[in-house]
Amino acid sequence: MATRIRVTAGDVTEFPTPALVVNLFQGVTQPGGGTGAVDRALSGAISELIADGEIKGKLGEMTLLHTMGRIPANRVVVAGLGKSGDFDTAAVRRVSGDVARFLRRKGVSEYATIAHGAGIGGLNASESAQAIAEGTLLGLYKFDTYRSNGTDNQDSREVDAGIGEVTIVERDAGAVNGLEAGVSVGTILAESTMLARDLVNHPANVMTPTKMAETAQQVAAEVGLELDVMDRDRMGEHGMGAFLGVAQGSEEPPKLIVMTYRGDPDNPQNNLGLVGKGITFDTGGISLKPAANMEAMKGDMAGGASVIAAMRAIGSLKPRINVTGLIAATENMPGGRAQRPGDVVTAMNGKTIEVINTDAEGRLVLADALCYARSLGITRLVDVATLTGAIVVTLGKACTGMMGNSSKLARDLGVAGERSGERFWELPMLEDYRDLIRSDVADMKNSGGRQAGSITAAMLLREFAEDADWVHLDIAGTSTASSSKGHLVKGATGVPTRTLAQLAMNLADGK
Repeated sequence: MATRIRVTAGDVTEFPTPALVVNLFQGVTQPGGGTGAVDRALSGAISELIADGEIKGKLGEMTLLHTMGRIPANRVVVAGLGKSGDFDTAAVRRVSGDVARFLRRKGVSEYATIAHGAGIGGLNASESAQAIAEGTLLGLYKFDTYRSNGTDNQDSREVDAGIGEVTIVERDAGAVNGLEAGVSVGTILAESTMLARDLVNHPANVMTPTKMAETAQQVAAEVGLELDVMDRDRMGEHGMGAFLGVAQGSEEPPKLIVMTYRGDPDNPQNNLGLVGKGITFDTGGISLKPAANMEAMKGDMAGGASVIAAMRAIGSLKPRINVTGLIAATENMPGGRAQRPGDVVTAMNGKTIEVINTDAEGRLVLADALCYARSLGITRLVDVATLTGAIVVTLGKACTGMMGNSSKLARDLGVAGERSGERFWELPMLEDYRDLIRSDVADMKNSGGRQAGSITAAMLLREFAEDADWVHLDIAGTSTASSSKGHLVKGATGVPTRTLAQLAMNLADGK
């Protein structure tokens, strides 16, 4: 069931709904604002629970009260916002996602909420509403396409009906327009992120390179993008030997998907390129991965999925900037024609790469995709890839690894990430690391061994970004979540779809 989020002006104490969500900062003993109004209408019931220590306002805390007819709402949920000094839109997303799943488990099909953080929380109406929309929709996300009866084995308490509508109730009628604008943006970003999640969660026998291209075609038609899908022959004509070396072991035809949004057609230099790794299944090739957990390698196209999804959001939001999304989609299989360790491949720009490890394939397909982006005249590039296990060792799942040749573009991504709530950590690109990928027989080798594995992979990519401003995002850790909390649910996260879209909007606005 699709969830609709709407805004209305009114008094929360007089709004009829199965459930009403209010909030409380940690340490507050006397609630104010909408929560205070509800408390007074309930004869101080919330204040009493605060005094008794049952409600503390800690982030993630939820307390359910039955109103017994004292107000039109049947239930009230008091959601903890945590410490006021730590409060931001990330807290709103978390609270909104947690509350949405909490009420879904209770069988609630619709509910109302106050605008978390607007007013005393320091957020403007649009920021609050955008975070509520993102947190709610992403928190309610479920992927049950392949369950024959639609049940969710992850949580048997969840009902199939879902939540159909969430209403943000705002006393100040003058704030409604800002809230509606925030809901509109938040809904677009959340729906786009859910598309990325779907693409990653589908099994590899369904989500082939061809299916990724078909999805890109649907997105392009939906939001008005140009689309070009390059097949094996055309890639060969362009000299994309690095990409085709990976693809040659699979019977599935490879695709280089190019999606173009022209938001500033009179200024072609005002551009941004988003390049995504789209390995729809990664066996490791001849350098075969261990069997344990190999099923997770259907998600090795998460970078490409996030680029398709970001292009959907950008096409919908229409920032004044030209954006090109390039997705390098293929399988990495150990077939009879698969490339071997020791092979040398030639990328589109003429540089040669010795293949030391066929499981270091992502950097090979990205090399040619970056070259092609440069041939289109793109001067700002961000590539996104589940590139290395080393980044998971380094950063875990808390943040995405970031490397590049442009401190400004890295800062721009950091600013966009702060707005989206997706976190990044920049690793050094010292020339010392370049020595680790020197080859005795080619210009470079595709693996530098165990030392600084994430950085050496990025060092190879740098050779193909050439003189463009370029940043590489390694999402091997953040592309999936191991449990549900806030707007994240177990499985694919859709990271960094919202940040990429926000980056395009910020650059268009000159931020």
